[in-house]
Amino acid sequence: MVMRIVGRDASTNSIKVMPETDEDLWHLYNVVEEGDVVTASTARREEKAADKLRAERGERKRMTLGVRVEKIEFTEDEFRLRLLGTIESGPQDIGQYHTLIIEPGTALAVSKEEWRRTQVERLERAVKDTNKPRIVFVSLDQDDATVAVLRQYGLKEIAVIRSGRSGKMYDEKKRGSDGYHEEIISKVQTVMEKGMPLVILGPGFEKESLVESGRKIEPELFSGCYTYHTGQCGMTGINELMKTGMGANVLRESTIGIEMETVERLMEEISKDGLATYGLKEVTEAATAGAVEILLILDSLVRDNNYDALIKEVETQKGEVIVISNQHDSGKRLSALGGIAAILRYAF
Repeated sequence: MVMRIVGRDASTNSIKVMPETDEDLWHLYNVVEEGDVVTASTARREEKAADKLRAERGERKRMTLGVRVEKIEFTEDEFRLRLLGTIESGPQDIGQYHTLIIEPGTALAVSKEEWRRTQVERLERAVKDTNKPRIVFVSLDQDDATVAVLRQYGLKEIAVIRSGRSGKMYDEKKRGSDGYHEEIISKVQTVMEKGMPLVILGPGFEKESLVESGRKIEPELFSGCYTYHTGQCGMTGINELMKTGMGANVLRESTIGIEMETVERLMEEISKDGLATYGLKEVTEAATAGAVEILLILDSLVRDNNYDALIKEVETQKGEVIVISNQHDSGKRLSALGGIAAILRYAF
């Protein structure tokens, strides 16, 4: 399924899109702003006049409404985008409040007074990135396993599975036959899709044992999986893997992998007082001097501010611009620096 840009209407300054995945909804959350008019099919009750003193509530029916957005909510667990505002166009209730519920498969048109360049590019990137496979991680040791999915906007923990083993009293001969591996494999089955890379990681030898079990029980899922050693397991182990660049041949296929690798490079330059700077004033000065090789901006800043002039300055000087998601560990590290930083070509 691919996010689609269905059409553009210059007369209303609108772009019509069809989100197909929860990642697409995250991109839309970062594009839609308060004051935009969003038009979509929705359900609303008809008001029927029963008499002069009261109105009888009618049945809910489908209709197309245009809503001037006042509040935006992205509910990750429910995979939906909620847009609350007043009705500006439609068959009824003009001026009244309504909430549009946007889910995968809901076509919508977003109309703005002015589209920022970064917003259009984000939609176009969403179309391109939908084709890239997400990554499923299993990070485990003898006691616990964490199953997580790398989405376009960050890592999401799916499940934590306990082995129930008794440490030193556990009989090594029973490894893989106690239901621990079977439960992990069952959970992996529920989240894996065709073409998704599977990465098994952790300390010790439990990961190799899981792969052995997996190739017996579900050979199609585990035949091409990647295995990496990390010092820790759980979400900490997954972030360790991504920060250190291990498995780059897998991670570079994802937008988040590129983002995390770039932030790690930034941090290395800052730690040695090298070719890096951060903060809006400092980065703007570097861009004006033509010194920016890579500009990093947190997506939440881009959502709330217009950085088109800065981005254009960097790109005019043949620099690269990477918008970093605030939903993963590297985004939080960039946020601690103020949300904007640059890797430099030279000191200035």
